[in-house]
Amino acid sequence: MDELIDILTPEGKPTGKTALKSEAHKNGWFHATVHVWIFTSDEKILLQKRAMTKKVFPGLWDISVAGHIGAGEAISESAKREVFEEIGLQLEEKDLIKIGTRIHQVSHPNGIQDNEHHHVFIAELKVSLDELSIQEEEVDDIKLFDLSTLKNTKNLENVLLSRFHDYYVSVFNKITNYI
Repeated sequence: MDELIDILTPEGKPTGKTALKSEAHKNGWFHATVHVWIFTSDEKILLQKRAMTKKVFPGLWDISVAGHIGAGEAISESAKREVFEEIGLQLEEKDLIKIGTRIHQVSHPNGIQDNEHHHVFIAELKVSLDELSIQEEEVDDIKLFDLSTLKNTKNLENVLLSRFHDYYVSVFNKITNYI
């Protein structure tokens, strides 16, 4: 889905301009996204299998929920919206724990240039998986993996991306400090 997003400076400051997501990706303009890592109290991490129709990393077991922040949308509102849209989980503001912001720059073979500021959250899953419902346009499946998966990406195939190993380890550390 092509949505209107705010364009940022490389430092993450608003430029006052908006553009369609596709235009930002084509031109490499910086913009904001949310990453929400959902964990359980028994040390599991929820990962989603990206739909095969996705333009980047189709079929990859990836972050619990991720998405673009809409133009003028508050960061936490975007995180709650994306979680509800993608997996049908209703979260409250108090459920989201912000653990940082990271700059992400990747040029994909299909021409998409991701220049993003990821606002990263963790949240505890307090319902069973069968109470969740996936957005089929975005997500093929969801599954609970051992939390240690975040530390072992170098040994896995089609589960997360080993080149972002340090990021996943930092998320692992924040979750284990919280549990």
